[in-house]
Amino acid sequence: MQDLQAKAELVYRELVALHGFNQLVPRREPMHELISTMLSHQTTEANEERGYQNLRSTFPTWEAVLAAPVEAVAEAIKPANYAPAKAKNIQAALAKILAERGEISINFLAELSTEAAMAWLTGLRGVGPKTASLVLLFCFSKPILPVDTHVHRVSQRLGLVKAKTPTEAHEILWQLLPHDAEWLFNYHVALLRHGQRICLAQRPRCSQCPLTAQCLWYAANQAK
Repeated sequence: MQDLQAKAELVYRELVALHGFNQLVPRREPMHELISTMLSHQTTEANEERGYQNLRSTFPTWEAVLAAPVEAVAEAIKPANYAPAKAKNIQAALAKILAERGEISINFLAELSTEAAMAWLTGLRGVGPKTASLVLLFCFSKPILPVDTHVHRVSQRLGLVKAKTPTEAHEILWQLLPHDAEWLFNYHVALLRHGQRICLAQRPRCSQCPLTAQCLWYAANQAK
């Protein structure tokens, strides 16, 4: 475990140096973050944004989204792909938030522990560990790591985790990495950018990577 923790620290230093350090500041209002992240599954960032903006221009309040026919919500978010399923999930999440909190707001999560906030968010339909952790880290600066396909792929290739899915990798990395919000935010951003720019799913650009000496995938597939 200590060897893996030291390796994770090295990965952090090298990739933050390569891709830049970022201040952890809220990027979007919490309900915006929640719904946008629900829309982001299996689509592009541009289509996620189009779907969200269509939704808000068609239904200016969350109460209006909840009250609308599910078909109308699906039509509004159509650019984000898988619209019928996402529309049902969004309305179910909004209904639960309203029923439990008396208003459609998740600002109360700021007062909960990370564990309690994760448990509450993942109790919403269509909200898994990645969505919940993104909301909690990006909006409330809680020490949690969002694990998407890029973070999972890079961590796996480097030998930090042995997990088939991002969901499985989430708990492993949580046990391995420091529980510091800014550190986890920069680990997430650095590995995300590395996965998008260099450690590609197909034909990774290993010649541009500073971590080939630590990379199990490189040793097995590229090193001669």
